[in-house]
Amino acid sequence: MTSPTRELTDFLHGLTLARLSESAAEAAQWALLDTLGCALFGAPEPWSQIMAAEVLAENSSGRSTIVGHRQTVAAPAAALCNGTAAHGFELDDHLDEAIVHPGAIVVSAALASAEAVDASGERLLLGIIGGYEMLNRVGLAMGVGPAQRGYHKTAVAGPLGAAAAAATVMRLSAEQSFTAVGLACATASGTKAFATGAGGGMEKRMHAGRAAESGVRMAQLAARGFTAPATALDGRFGLLDVVSGNAAEPALLASGLGSRLAIERVYVKLYPCCAWIQAAVQLLVGMRGPRPLALADIRKVRVGVSAYAKAQNGALAPQDTMGAQFSIPYCCALALMADPAHPAMYATEAIADADRREAARRIEIVVDPEMEAAYPRHYGARVELELANGERKTGAVLDPHGMPADPCTPTELLEKFARLAGRVKRPETTAAIVEKVRNAARLPNMQTLSPLLRG
Repeated sequence: MTSPTRELTDFLHGLTLARLSESAAEAAQWALLDTLGCALFGAPEPWSQIMAAEVLAENSSGRSTIVGHRQTVAAPAAALCNGTAAHGFELDDHLDEAIVHPGAIVVSAALASAEAVDASGERLLLGIIGGYEMLNRVGLAMGVGPAQRGYHKTAVAGPLGAAAAAATVMRLSAEQSFTAVGLACATASGTKAFATGAGGGMEKRMHAGRAAESGVRMAQLAARGFTAPATALDGRFGLLDVVSGNAAEPALLASGLGSRLAIERVYVKLYPCCAWIQAAVQLLVGMRGPRPLALADIRKVRVGVSAYAKAQNGALAPQDTMGAQFSIPYCCALALMADPAHPAMYATEAIADADRREAARRIEIVVDPEMEAAYPRHYGARVELELANGERKTGAVLDPHGMPADPCTPTELLEKFARLAGRVKRPETTAAIVEKVRNAARLPNMQTLSPLLRG
């Protein structure tokens, strides 16, 4: 009997752009562009520089690009660095119900692999589509239990998405692709200690990088003949059994294959903070109007979210950038008093702002029954704002802007890329990157795109 894992990997192995809708290829191009923007913006950050320095110290050859650096390295090393950079400021995309960040992992793995084997732009896009599909389905099959127990599902499922992407780009056989995914199960790991409010450090930044690196390496090993248990994902003591137990739903790995691709249901984030916080921030920005409020204007804020968001994102006084990006009180205070879309507002000196900290103490977080029932299909919030003059404003949204139900426009996606890439690239270079990505299906290889991403 064919296993769900085998059905899924065989389906992904058979993908061609000719068999897919134009919208799927279009979505893959936007995913590539959004992730490259996140990586370019994240490349100068200290965690990205540390990771690149570590990799460059021990890699002297290879054809794959570390975004923002001139020297090329081996594909797994490039995937590690670029995944870390792209996931490094909470701006990378998300698959909502699966609760995973796909782009930083899948795009990093696919691009590094494409450079290493001189693959075409068409193979790159197919790798991205396949990697998103694998990552989404593994996340769904795991359910919400692992996240609630403290697993970071992006890091746990991530190596499998990266392996699927790399295997597609490298043109591995169906059996080798199946093996690459099985091997990736042995590298799945990642906990959410960063989300406790005690100071998240840099750990989460590398979760996507490590997943991308592992997936590329496992695909390379599979290509050389390294083998894995056929039951590594959906069998006894397989990944799903270990992390989800009886709650695992392995049938979701193969259910309805081809009917609705994950690449067409991506959540593009507009604020550099946790996905569960975006709806509340969006509502408060709308309520306050075009001008930021002063502390004296704010009497009280009540934010209704899911129980999971309340438990994970309630830290009142974050200690570092990661803590701020995961704090509902801080991000909501920021939404009322400053620009929550500006990355500088999450820096150490901004977090210490006394008025903003006092505003955070005026924010109450509650479990809203509607938002609880809708999670994880929707990342909504209900907000009540009481101003010092007695005025009250209320609002609710199930899907913040950028979610599949309220997607960003092409103009907004281009603006986001230009804003992020503009940190390190001149306008003419950002325009050239956009042109290459929008024509990725016709690129014979990465030799005209990759140089634009280097230092």
